[in-house]
Amino acid sequence: MNVITDLLSTFGVTWPKFIAQCILFIFVYWVLNKFAFGPIVNVLAERRRRIAEAQENAEKVKQQLAEAEKRYREVLAKAEVEAKALIDEARASAEAVREKRVQEAIAEAEGVIRKAHESIEQDRRKMEAEVKTAMVGLVAATTAKVTGKVLTADDQKRLNDETIKEIAA
Repeated sequence: MNVITDLLSTFGVTWPKFIAQCILFIFVYWVLNKFAFGPIVNVLAERRRRIAEAQENAEKVKQQLAEAEKRYREVLAKAEVEAKALIDEARASAEAVREKRVQEAIAEAEGVIRKAHESIEQDRRKMEAEVKTAMVGLVAATTAKVTGKVLTADDQKRLNDETIKEIAA
């Protein structure tokens, strides 16, 4: 025991100071863990959760856009089939009718086709507007969540304009 006491005194270690330093170290560690490291870890976990949520929302919007595009193509294909059927019907009846009746049937079929294309174009514009609106809302909500602050009207307008430019490109 004398050897250990001599060795510790050679290095300037005294038991009261050593115990006090150990207690102080444990106290500082506890304070830092409770008031510094814990909140920082919680903030980082919340941030990871928000980023994951934003990515999920972006995937949902992408999926909705793909579904809208699919519906657009289906409507267009259906309209083309119907238009071809009308044209074929008009041509079949034209063989039995005089030339004037043939011209009227073709004109009517072309009008239906034009109306179908106009209807499809209106539906497509409506779907694009809905997707843009949803995208702008999601971008604003995601930006607000990721940044952790409430967006001002100017911030929202700027984000809306940037999002619409990105979607249009």
